Amino acid sequence: MSALPPKSDRKQIEKIYAVGSGKGGVGKSSVTSLLAVAAARQGKKVGILDADITGPSIPTFFGLSTFPFGNTEGIEPPVTRTGIKVMSMNLLLEDPAKPVIWRGPLLGSAIMQFFNEVKWGELDVLFVDLPPGTADAVLTAMQSIPMDGFLLVTSPQEISSLVVRKAAAMAEMLEVPLLGVVENMSSFVCPSCGTRTELFGPSHSAALTKDLGVAFWGDLPLDPMIAKLADAGNIEDYENEEIFAVLEKGLEGKI
Repeated sequence: MSALPPKSDRKQIEKIYAVGSGKGGVGKSSVTSLLAVAAARQGKKVGILDADITGPSIPTFFGLSTFPFGNTEGIEPPVTRTGIKVMSMNLLLEDPAKPVIWRGPLLGSAIMQFFNEVKWGELDVLFVDLPPGTADAVLTAMQSIPMDGFLLVTSPQEISSLVVRKAAAMAEMLEVPLLGVVENMSSFVCPSCGTRTELFGPSHSAALTKDLGVAFWGDLPLDPMIAKLADAGNIEDYENEEIFAVLEKGLEGKI
């Protein structure tokens, strides 16, 4: 493989972590949002770069609709109720429901503008919410932004593990260290009787993490409250000790 191009300057950002999967529908944006909330609750200065240009959802999770304004020094990112800085394509659209129909080079250019031209200021950690796949947009983000690690998000199904392996291989090729694996939607706990059900079958994450040689952060249950709060723009109000315990333990020593 030819030498990789130089990374962008990391500015005043201590740690930059990508959150991705390769596969859609595993809850990457949910995990990214909850990671940011967990870090903010620890008193950290946090930002989220929504690199999913054609399918952005981060602003909705946090109830953001403020149009970013800029000056000669750069673009001011909107800030959530708990101080998390966010930049996303949905914040730039007059109608968030309108599609962004762009080819690969434009997607990559937007991601780099979000990183290079936004005034992130001093941050302890910036989470980059990646789109599905391993094509242009993901490649640009992983190749050009000085990532300190890549957190892989999977779900119990074997097909999810298969696609996640592709994302892990891409990260290795681009010399981005793997941060670990978190399994989302691992089970559903009945609110009435407490019975735990594996809705998507048995987990394949043990074999995945063993093959990749990375840490398994843990599994996150399927909680309808996440969707309810996210739809209402109130993800920062979410409370679930089981889920936050997994994320906080995974972040130990990394921010």
